[in-house]
Amino acid sequence: MTRTSLPPVRRRRASTRGLTLIEVLVSIAILALIGTLIYGAFDGMSRSRRGISRINERYHQGRGALSRIARELQSAYLSRHALPDKNQAVWLTGFVGDAERVDFNAFAHRRLTANAHESDQAEIGYFVSRDPERSGKYDLVRREAKRLDNLPAKGGIVNVLAEDVESFHLQYFEPISGEWVDQWDSTQPAGQIDRLPLQVWVTLVMKGGPGDRPVKFETKVPIAMQVPISFATMQR
Repeated sequence: MTRTSLPPVRRRRASTRGLTLIEVLVSIAILALIGTLIYGAFDGMSRSRRGISRINERYHQGRGALSRIARELQSAYLSRHALPDKNQAVWLTGFVGDAERVDFNAFAHRRLTANAHESDQAEIGYFVSRDPERSGKYDLVRREAKRLDNLPAKGGIVNVLAEDVESFHLQYFEPISGEWVDQWDSTQPAGQIDRLPLQVWVTLVMKGGPGDRPVKFETKVPIAMQVPISFATMQR
């Protein structure tokens, strides 16, 4: 009896038999390969998304920091409304800076509490500080004292403005010589007494850019108020 002449019952049994072990193993291998490829694709997209978000965050933080520095430097001022004898003065305005730090008085304070006895005057400083919680990490910080005293470069509250900074560099344009200098001190006769720089060149370099390369931000900030305020100078 040939195969084609099998009874109907035996033909149905032959056509409904299960898969062999080799066929099962091949199917599992194919499914595993497809699953691996899909996982790799999704994992790659996830890592790319995290990397792009991190880079965007670095650019956003750097631009925000430079924008705030520029805005507050533009409102820097000096005042002669103090006693002639600085040893008796209870408050003093100034602009003191070097290549890595600047401290100055500015009309940049914002009142955050209703009916607070505060004005828009403040002592502000920018410099790089080591992160106490992570070795080898440095942050750009902002110092603000909302009440003036006779130490314009000290005191106040310090907050982090930008994290993981590689360098922070400052230069000051001297209008008399027409050159950029690395030092400025409006409080000392040997410096630039009662004078502000015409411009401040700010350069900020942050870590964590594309390909783990540093990201550089820089701007030149003009200072409008070149003459100290003296409409009601106090006399001894």
